[in-house]
Amino acid sequence: MGIIFGPISSRRFGKSLGVDLSPSKKQCNFDCLYCELDPAKTMAQQDEVLSVVQIVEAVKEGLKEYGDIDVLTITANGEPTLYPHLEELIEEINKIKGQTKTLILSNAATIDNPKVQEALIKFDEVKLSLDCATQKCLKKLDRSHEGIDVEAIKKGMLDFKSRYHGALIIEILVVATLNDKPEEITALNNYLLQLRPDRIDLGTIDRPPAFDVKPVSYETLLALSHQFDPSLPLYIASRKKAEITPSDYSNEEILDTLAKRPLTKEDIGALLDEESQKRLEVLKNDGKIILVDSNGVIFYKKT
Repeated sequence: MGIIFGPISSRRFGKSLGVDLSPSKKQCNFDCLYCELDPAKTMAQQDEVLSVVQIVEAVKEGLKEYGDIDVLTITANGEPTLYPHLEELIEEINKIKGQTKTLILSNAATIDNPKVQEALIKFDEVKLSLDCATQKCLKKLDRSHEGIDVEAIKKGMLDFKSRYHGALIIEILVVATLNDKPEEITALNNYLLQLRPDRIDLGTIDRPPAFDVKPVSYETLLALSHQFDPSLPLYIASRKKAEITPSDYSNEEILDTLAKRPLTKEDIGALLDEESQKRLEVLKNDGKIILVDSNGVIFYKKT
């Protein structure tokens, strides 16, 4: 069984070694339309469970083989919080990880469960998905297991955030015609203004999905980002920027753009031509633009 996979280099998280809590099959309480795994019946708990000892031994071997890992990323062919011994597992991993950070990637469907929260609190970083802030969208896009309620998820996130001292990251994956509508973005924005996570990753499909659904373009992601409050630390996580032709921006247009949405170096390279980037540097040197570090991602922001 392939419990350990990688390492994978990530600009947002560094060199990551993956830990799969369900290597034999998909075990998930969602069956998302965009998932790269084959469709599978949703479940409320795992029916094939690895022992903590098995996983910890695999982690030890992985750390021994790859000594320069920045982060251990706990994930699954499905949802890792369905693993019934998650708190015990992270306690054991914390004993052996040294300076390596721990990160879990969760769909957040169980975040209202106090037992799950107790486990997640012991991670250095927690990344939760929030594709939808309405129940209709959750059922249609994420195809959630019976009984999962989006309002319970949102309340659970708020409860967790009030107790958690690590980095909380929210991921929104946009699918064309499903959660890119103004009413869905407004609902997400209003909720995220309450939650105030450390970073929000806004992305789209970049792997072949299980169902016939489509990504949105980088231009669409950028336009959607402008619908969120500019105080939110939103990062456009897209691999589809090469299709953009950089444009000429005046000083006023640069400042207006950054007032609507702080941008990363990647965004600047995609949007601004060479002369415009020189203007941006002058504006930065003049103190009209500042650089802000939001959990490892550097944003250009209007002062």
